[in-house]
Amino acid sequence: MAAVKAKFRFGLIGGGQGAFIGAVHRMAAELDSRAELVCGAFAADPDRSRQSGQNLYQLPAERCYGTFAQMFDGESLLPESRRMQFVIIAAPNHVHFPAAAAALKAGFHVVCDKPVTLSLAQAVELKALQGELKFLLTHNYTGYPMIEEARSLVAAGMLGKIRRAQASYLQGWLARDVDNKQASWRTDPRRAGAAGCFGDIGSHAENLLSHVTGLRIQRLCADLSTFVSGRSLDDDGNVLLQFAGGARGVISASQVACGCENDLSIKVYGDKAGLEWSQREPNSLIVRWPDKPFEIRRTGGAGLSNRALAAARLPAGHPEGYLEAFANLYAKFFAALEGGAEDYPGLEDGLRGMNFIEQVVASSAAGAHWVSLDPE
Repeated sequence: MAAVKAKFRFGLIGGGQGAFIGAVHRMAAELDSRAELVCGAFAADPDRSRQSGQNLYQLPAERCYGTFAQMFDGESLLPESRRMQFVIIAAPNHVHFPAAAAALKAGFHVVCDKPVTLSLAQAVELKALQGELKFLLTHNYTGYPMIEEARSLVAAGMLGKIRRAQASYLQGWLARDVDNKQASWRTDPRRAGAAGCFGDIGSHAENLLSHVTGLRIQRLCADLSTFVSGRSLDDDGNVLLQFAGGARGVISASQVACGCENDLSIKVYGDKAGLEWSQREPNSLIVRWPDKPFEIRRTGGAGLSNRALAAARLPAGHPEGYLEAFANLYAKFFAALEGGAEDYPGLEDGLRGMNFIEQVVASSAAGAHWVSLDPE
């Protein structure tokens, strides 16, 4: 009988009362029974943090910390068999850098929400601190089986030379002035950073394009808009792309597209074939050919790539979705902690993503001028 593997122990920053993504992280991390939450700093207010840890997560009082600094200090004093092994940072953007930097300095592996920091300079500093520690940046949409199939098709040359690649991420939840916890920090430049919509969801679209195509954006031309009166950051935008190798593309992102519910999609076209995927129908990948009918490849179906089959969790026909894709990233992270390959988005993706965000903002501020993403 195979030995039962011990669960990885993790701490959580954020995820307190009224939060959204912290609970998703916890469910995804624990979905395969490979990890367990043992401690946390769950809110900016120390009292609320301790209450959240005990009431929401039923943790012992001594493992519910008032601040993440107290958590790192306290966990470092515990025996190795009890202390957390990695920390999940599921707090607003302005917390990412100080929390991740403190974790790396304390010797803990890191899982962090995107964007990785508020600036490219901060991301560069994190990279210098990383050393041999593992760092997962949760661009969770890369975990869908049919995204893995799309990536495999491109890598195998099935599409030929890529000519056009586009991604769109449309939401409508900020179409009006919304007064709640999630909206307040995402529209505040002090907590969200230099970009609003493009920092929040445009960064996902960029990462998905890069993951599937393997192409590098060389130049871009951005037009950001702020439609809701009184808002400081963009809530809509479009970016023209020029890739190394000659391909062209577009990224569109909006949080004021009335009625849209996380409408994420990607389309890639080469000189031999094209592919299309949408989160509205995540278990299907459309492959288009110039000289025969298009085909629909399905999660778990016969003839898929090894990457796609490995990412599928259920027999074909059973719907898989957001949470399972999220959990696939954690499964890869755990494999890396055990000595396997680091086959997941990491700090390199974070550096590229922050460069993309900063150049999008710069291009738009300059009147939609073309800017380069390559270092001078």
